[in-house]
Amino acid sequence: MGTVTAPAPWKQLLLSALEANAHLRHSSYFQLATIGSNGRPSNRTVVFRGFQEESDKIQINTDCRTSKIEELKHCPFAEICWYFTDSWEQFRINGTVDIIDGSNSDPMKLQQREKSWFAGSLRSRLQYLGPSPGLPNLSEQPANEVSLGPSTGPVGAFCLLVLDPHQVDYLNLKSNQRLSFTSTPSPNGEKSWTSEKVNP
Repeated sequence: MGTVTAPAPWKQLLLSALEANAHLRHSSYFQLATIGSNGRPSNRTVVFRGFQEESDKIQINTDCRTSKIEELKHCPFAEICWYFTDSWEQFRINGTVDIIDGSNSDPMKLQQREKSWFAGSLRSRLQYLGPSPGLPNLSEQPANEVSLGPSTGPVGAFCLLVLDPHQVDYLNLKSNQRLSFTSTPSPNGEKSWTSEKVNP
């Protein structure tokens, strides 16, 4: 077992997996599991929106009206499961999630939210103007056409989630290798990572 300082040692493995599987559109999708208000697991597929600048924090765009927001407010712990089909690699990444919506009081976080909003396509932004996700659809009529200017800033329903990894479990089925990475906060506030080879 060895201690490794930043950058996170697993991040390069993940970047390499993303590059090796870049020709597969689904390689940017992963599963995000939270704890439901009933204490049971709640899981869904989300899209990787990149790392927060100069960090190992993972960004996810979502609608603040979805159930995952209330679940994360109740319990901020979550786990990602990400499998790359071409390279046979799996990453399980758990940590805490920061919810950044329009009511956030931190100007830097609001700037991150806006940057993430404009990084998405206009079509993806339009989704946040639709009816509330998960509620019954009582209308027999097709949804009204909505429009959004390309320079319009984040709408109220848009939310940025930022997962701060605490533990990462890496499995490579081609090489039959498994590594476990664990972070510990250092006195200066930065994370240090320990890595250990474990049985697959």
